[in-house]
Order: sequence, then structure tokens, then C-alpha cells
Amino acid sequence: MRNMPTDLTFQELKNKQREIRDGFPEGFALRIHRAISWVGRAEKDRDDLDATFLFYWISFNAAYADERDVQNERDMFNWLFTRLTELDTENRLYTAVWSRFTGPIRLFLENQYVFSPFWSHHNGHTGFEDWPDRFDSARIAFHRALAEQRTVDILSMLFDRLYVLRNQLIHGGATWNSNVNRDQLRDGAAILSVLMPLMIDIMMENAHEEWGKPFYPVVDG
Repeated sequence: MRNMPTDLTFQELKNKQREIRDGFPEGFALRIHRAISWVGRAEKDRDDLDATFLFYWISFNAAYADERDVQNERDMFNWLFTRLTELDTENRLYTAVWSRFTGPIRLFLENQYVFSPFWSHHNGHTGFEDWPDRFDSARIAFHRALAEQRTVDILSMLFDRLYVLRNQLIHGGATWNSNVNRDQLRDGAAILSVLMPLMIDIMMENAHEEWGKPFYPVVDG
């Protein structure tokens, strides 16, 4: 496997899109246009971690969302990661995880404040008293997946935690620019800043695969 760069900027993605977009299927062209636009917006707010994280997350939503995500969003995550990994012949996603973010991802996955059962327990939901055991099991599973280079499982576990952080922000469960969640926001934004452009690039290289219909298509009138 030859070494591949893992950092892609908005401008690099935009330049590539302009070169090859004439061959894109219509729905895919809209999906990619939207996803790249939000990468560009995220790059303008590097000093605002809350905004950076949310703009990258919107790019992620634009990349995968279609009518199926209404039924089960996390199943759509796994579908996307499986498809991208199958098409990622250079293993760029795993390389990004391994070479750039092993430490931050490990710290992220060892942070109870982005672990959904932790909050279910503290919000009084029954059946989550064993959240510490679940937490330990999840941590062990992650290290096993990392050692075995199971990229889909790594991404699924990672985005499960990122999704909790996304919910905290979107649903008003955090204060803007708060000191409380700086570590996870810093690491989450940094991880997304590399993974999202990579995902978009892999998708553009495989434009004629089945990516579904974009949610909220452009409708005249």
C-alpha cells in the first residue's frame, strides 16, 4: 500500500469537483456540492470549536442523508462506513485514524461524557445502572478493532460518540464556548476536519456507485 495524503482542504475538493462534476449523476452532484460547501464553511471558523464541529457535522449529513435516514440514522452511518471502506482501496481512512488520531480517538472513546448510556443513567432512564460495565466493554472492543484494523467498527464506535456530542450541542445541552466540553470538541472537530474531506473524496472517485437520493432535493416553484 503506497502512502497517501490524508489532509484535504475545501479548495482541493472544490477544484476536483469542478474538474469531474460533468460526469456526476444529478442527485449525487447535489449531495457532493452541499457536503463540500459545509467543509468550506467549517474551515472559516477554526477558532470557534462549537461552530467548526457543527459545520463539519452538517457536511457529514449532506454526504450520506437520504430518505432512509428518517428510519434509523445510525444504521445509515454503518452503511456509509461499510461502503466507503469497500471503495477505499488505498486504506486512507484507516491511515488517517491510525497515523493521525489514535491518541485523540482513544481519549475520546475513554471520555464518559460522550457515552450515551452514561447520560441515559444520569437522566433517570432505567436499565442503564450498568453503564460503567458497558463503558469498559466498549473501550476493550475499540482497542481490539484498532489492533485488527477493522475500519468500519472503528468509525462506527467513533461516530457513535461524536453523535452524542452533536446532540449535546444541537439540543441545547451545552453552553457556547463552555470550558466544560472543550477537550471533546477540540478532538471531535480535528477528527472530522480530516475524515470528512476524505469521505467526500472517496465518494467523488466513485460517483456512479449507489449513494441514494439526497434528502431535501432542490424543488422549483
